[in-house]
Amino acid sequence: LAARRSSATRIKSLPAASASPYPSPQAQLLSSTPCSSVCSLPPGPERGTTPLHFTSPIHHKPPNRDILLLAMSALGTLSAGGAGVAGLLSLRRRAAPAPAPALPTPQPPAIKCAAVPDAGQLVWGRQLRPSLLLPTASLSARKQTIRPPAAAAAEEAKPAGFAEKYPALVTGFFFFMWYFLNVIFNILNKKIYNYFPYPYFVSAIHLGVGVIYCLGSWSVGLPKRAPINSNLLKLLFPVALCHALGHVTSNVSFATVAVSFAHTIKALEPFFNAAATQFILGQQVPLSLWLSLAPVVIGVSMASLTELSFNWTGFINAMISNISFTYRSIYSKKAMTDMDSTNVYAYISIIALIVCIPPALIIEGPQLMQHGFKDAIAKVGLQKFISDLFFVGLFYHLYNQIATNTLERVAPLTHAVGNVLKRVFVIGFSIIVFGNRISTQTGIGTTIAIAGVALYSFIKARIEEEKRVSL
Repeated sequence: LAARRSSATRIKSLPAASASPYPSPQAQLLSSTPCSSVCSLPPGPERGTTPLHFTSPIHHKPPNRDILLLAMSALGTLSAGGAGVAGLLSLRRRAAPAPAPALPTPQPPAIKCAAVPDAGQLVWGRQLRPSLLLPTASLSARKQTIRPPAAAAAEEAKPAGFAEKYPALVTGFFFFMWYFLNVIFNILNKKIYNYFPYPYFVSAIHLGVGVIYCLGSWSVGLPKRAPINSNLLKLLFPVALCHALGHVTSNVSFATVAVSFAHTIKALEPFFNAAATQFILGQQVPLSLWLSLAPVVIGVSMASLTELSFNWTGFINAMISNISFTYRSIYSKKAMTDMDSTNVYAYISIIALIVCIPPALIIEGPQLMQHGFKDAIAKVGLQKFISDLFFVGLFYHLYNQIATNTLERVAPLTHAVGNVLKRVFVIGFSIIVFGNRISTQTGIGTTIAIAGVALYSFIKARIEEEKRVSL
């Protein structure tokens, strides 16, 4: 209060008009405003009967530091809470007492000037604006530094995660787990068929274990379940139907022929993809892609002619699987949704399980009830039989999920090459584990087919990359 009264006394002690060639601090302060106006104070007992008039021209240079501090002293401490300028102007005007030796008014620290924009009071009919007292650069600097120091320090000190520091290692781990789970699935799956040759039932078990895994993940929020409606079900049902048909026919092929030969036949899947794209979707397939598929067809033909485990049931089902997965790709492009890949695959697995259960019960149900389960339990025991079925279903779901997650981390070309190498690993390990005898012609044909798939994948990925860049 003493500072405010002292400031008011200094305002009253200033003359109404000065004969000095230099303008008063109040006039110079008001003359720095960017707009043109005339501000006046009404007459009062403190100033006599003559009102004070201050005119602010349009163009003046800003006040220097000394004048700024003098003006701030006259206006009082504006950042001292809710009183501010309004408290200064609300003081009752009284007759000026006898002149007393003026005490030196303490200069306000510079940091208090930064609080002027928050006051928003009216001084002599004009709103106090930040540009009146502080330059623009200083205000912007103040605004940038106004944030909680603890939060800023924590934000700057936040360490980068392992995935951000070593992305190549994380991607390599995804590829390793993709190959490892795929090889383990194929080997364990074939071992089950050696003592339990019921592919329709085993296919349903694969999907059933995957559905249980998805429901458990949803229950703990990893990931959070995405909502679904009737429109999404209509879009996903054709995809799930093709997925179920391709999965069942693949398992029928695995149960009747060698794993290496089944994967050699499945190497023809790019050929069916190109044919469906050309003749069903009506999209032109470049000649280079067709030429790259010639080694695939020739290699599969050579391997089939001399394959010791060849039979028509396994060959036809592997071809049906190729066609089913081709249509699955077509319908997947039409069923693009905003869901993440984990939720989409979970819903597809649930629908595919519902589709697979009736054929398994109709085709293999009576045989399973008569002697299927009894024979399997007699050969390996109940505990091993149940554990084998559970783990083969878990490996099937995990390798498909990790394959999808790997595709999201790498470019299409890298994923295509990885898919080809995965097939090579599966064929090689199946030959080593099961001791399959293959002829020289079968080995050469398989090598040619895999090389053709690699060439096709490389050319297709390059074409898609060029399209993406051109867009």
